[in-house]
Amino acid sequence: MRKLWLCLLCLVVVSGCTQIHHGAGHVKLPEGVQWIETKYEQPGKVSIPYSKYRLKNGLTVILSPDHSDPLVHVDVTYHVGSAREIPGRTGFAHFFEHMMFQGSKHVGDQEHSRLITEAGGSMNGSTNRDRTNYYETVPANQLEKVLWLESDRMGFLLEAISQRKFEIQRDTVKNERAQNYDNRPYGLIWEKMGEAMFPAQHPYSWQTIGYVKDLDVVDVNDLKAFFLRWYGPNNAVLTIGGDLNETQTLAWIQKYFGSIPSGPAVNKPEKKPVSLQSDRFVTMEDRIQQPMVVIGWPTEYPGAKSQTSLDVLAQVLGDGSNSLMYQSLVKTQKAMSAGAFQKCGELACTFYMYAIRGSGSGNSLRELRDDMLSVVRKLADDGVVPERLDEIKGMSKADAIFALQSVDGKVRQLASNQTFYGQPDRMQEEIRNIEAVSPKSVHHVLSRYILNHPKVTLSVVPRGKKSLAVQTANFIAPEHKSAVHHKISDQDLQYRQVKDNFDRSLMPAVASPVNPKLPQLYSSYFDNGIEVMGTETEETPTVLITIRFPAGNRYVKTGKEGLAELTASLMEEGTLNHSSESIESALDKLGSTLSVSAGSYTTSMTISALSKNLEPTLAIVNDVLFHPKFSKSDFNRLKNQMIQGTIYQHQKLNWLASQATRQVLFDHSVFSRVSDGTQASISGLTLEDVHNFYQHHYTPHGAQVVVVGDISEREAMKSLSFLSHWKGDVAPLLDPQFVSPDGDQKIYLVDKAGASQSIVRFVRQGLPFHATGEQFLTQLTNFNLAGNFNSRMNQNLREDKGYTYGMNGYVSGNRETGAIIFSAPVRRDATVGAIQEIRKELEQFSKSGLSEEEMQFMRLAVGQQEALAYETPSQKAGLIAGIMTYSLDKDYLQQRNRIISAVKRDVLNQLAKKWFNPDDYQIIVVGDMKQLKPQLKKLNLPVEELEIIH
Repeated sequence: MRKLWLCLLCLVVVSGCTQIHHGAGHVKLPEGVQWIETKYEQPGKVSIPYSKYRLKNGLTVILSPDHSDPLVHVDVTYHVGSAREIPGRTGFAHFFEHMMFQGSKHVGDQEHSRLITEAGGSMNGSTNRDRTNYYETVPANQLEKVLWLESDRMGFLLEAISQRKFEIQRDTVKNERAQNYDNRPYGLIWEKMGEAMFPAQHPYSWQTIGYVKDLDVVDVNDLKAFFLRWYGPNNAVLTIGGDLNETQTLAWIQKYFGSIPSGPAVNKPEKKPVSLQSDRFVTMEDRIQQPMVVIGWPTEYPGAKSQTSLDVLAQVLGDGSNSLMYQSLVKTQKAMSAGAFQKCGELACTFYMYAIRGSGSGNSLRELRDDMLSVVRKLADDGVVPERLDEIKGMSKADAIFALQSVDGKVRQLASNQTFYGQPDRMQEEIRNIEAVSPKSVHHVLSRYILNHPKVTLSVVPRGKKSLAVQTANFIAPEHKSAVHHKISDQDLQYRQVKDNFDRSLMPAVASPVNPKLPQLYSSYFDNGIEVMGTETEETPTVLITIRFPAGNRYVKTGKEGLAELTASLMEEGTLNHSSESIESALDKLGSTLSVSAGSYTTSMTISALSKNLEPTLAIVNDVLFHPKFSKSDFNRLKNQMIQGTIYQHQKLNWLASQATRQVLFDHSVFSRVSDGTQASISGLTLEDVHNFYQHHYTPHGAQVVVVGDISEREAMKSLSFLSHWKGDVAPLLDPQFVSPDGDQKIYLVDKAGASQSIVRFVRQGLPFHATGEQFLTQLTNFNLAGNFNSRMNQNLREDKGYTYGMNGYVSGNRETGAIIFSAPVRRDATVGAIQEIRKELEQFSKSGLSEEEMQFMRLAVGQQEALAYETPSQKAGLIAGIMTYSLDKDYLQQRNRIISAVKRDVLNQLAKKWFNPDDYQIIVVGDMKQLKPQLKKLNLPVEELEIIH
């Protein structure tokens, strides 16, 4: 697990005055804005140039210009998370994150998200124990509008909050907790660990989402009081990166934020590391089949002298295939997964080790726990191999460069470091810290915090099997009690009044449209037929290469499902010349990564490297591609891990719903298969199958290579010339598949006993992928129905009814077939209601189609998204891969934009009538059959129990 220091950036302080020199220009400060510092890019060093300012009301502003793409990323971070709450009054910070999207005085309900979507942008928010942030990425011409929106919810939120909105979002939070915690396998691990690790009064003893019962006993005025206490400009950092003019941006910031009064003074919280007096054992029963052990030790806090050595210790113990836990537990098949990491909040850090045993072993977790601790003792005896530290340090330096590839990544680092350290530029310090890590310092923290120190051991066992636990529980968290509610009246709230000299009700006009910077593409071929397509970009000194073979799951014979994935996994397990451990060691020292993964039609080998280290990285690729070892021991281990993976998948509602969709829509065809294999199909695979699949499908015929990065076409072809000598079998052909049409409408019920949530899906067959044809037009039609946050269905089921945390619908297609899917995880008691509402929305939409307003919204939103779509190397690589996969014109994006601008509403409404009639859909429900079946029968549709392929 990579740590924060890997992404922090190194900058140099420069003196300045009220006019600050930035390259060839100057920044004129508006009245009320104070310059703090400016840091410039240093040639040859990893850095983020930025300037820091402060408004009179205490708002800290960080600007980081980057003109490489016509976009900006805006982040407002408030120094408030669940750690600012009090015992018995939990979940407020997270709840407020939801409420901040519900409109403000000058912005209507759901208008914030609608305006950002209409602009072609994206937005969200997140809360953790120590901070809450809200962020948008938009075309650069939308920056003033975003500042208007963010300032309105900072200064004018409370006027728009109502008890009804409060209650709807309380239901949404309950759905989120059910989806991400209560109903997810292993979902309550960190809640149990927090309760055992920290005293009940410690703010880390509860999770950020809090306890639902605490929110049940409060009302909207409690939330308003929380806002007034913590959401002032003096407790916020506004960070903006991207294609911005600093002088103009500062003027806008002063205009929209400068008049908002400061909130109450906020002191920096004191560090609160904890200690344990004795070992605590906790047992958690869950709806799982694979038992798990989690061991945790309290350590110190971020910024402590010990932090970096503890982070490195975690990597030595449990990060990657060269880690001690992987070698001792996973590779020997004592565990199916194992790892270690240090988890730090602002107040305290904890160190964790975990291991998951396969199902059906029948052994208790005591032996697995003992094996985990023996790894720790062995490290204490033997010490850290210096070469392992070289690997970790090499990767950390490379990761600092990779972190510069996106504007939002840079902005998040600046915002976080400013919030917690008052110092955005911590990279030099962090690099010095990691360079100072030595075998001695690692051994010191191991002895000081881990070895023979009291710890919390959590056993996660299948329900009814407490006997598998490491030890009988000696700690049971006391039942959570909500604090006594003292009602807050309106008179008790001290509102802050904002006095402006302009009319805030007028939304800022948008500047002239931006011109998306689509990458300039080149194409080449080797004589053996390999196609190479790429684009050169100098934004970071990195190169991303993907080599794609016709070796996807679609080429696997019936009964051999899982073969493509197993072959791909074995490609990473060493060569005839080098072990997997030596390969990973070499890659880490270079700061490179290499992975192989199987998809539907292709298997991809993805290489990421610093430009200066590309040649030695490709030498490793050459060895991996042409000389795989395919050892019997690796084959047996990976096959067993895949079988265990199928068992885990069957515990997840989302996977069950996806597989049910395949079985219902594509019965008796290859598209109904479990592409990554079943227990039966994987068990039947042989090493000979792998050899044959590699021989026939890892071939230059049909192979494609994508290149993105700081390398020219000529240099790329030279570097990849080792591929030109490759000879292999003719590219395999696919057998055409006939898919039977859907039958009469039914409800297909998949049982997940005890589930507190259900997944409801409406599904039907669709069209194969077509970049500019009817399938694309159907996607445009769906945009307002279920294709964005403000869509009809999401607004209905989430914002109006409170049935779900999120509802979406999508039109998908591959080379041969397609599907249209509407899906929502809902409260169990809302299952029938959700079905009725989805049906109602489909029926109304298919009959009436889009309104003129929705048509305009779609044109603006989808048409401007291209400005944001190709910023990073991986985004550019995805564009190129799509062009190669479907033999698209290089200007197909421009063709799409012309279609979006010109398509008539009548055309889309005809497609709505054709594709969104609810009678043409099958209904899938995954949930507790015993509870749901009697309710579903009331819908007067046939209910069929569906058995998922194992």
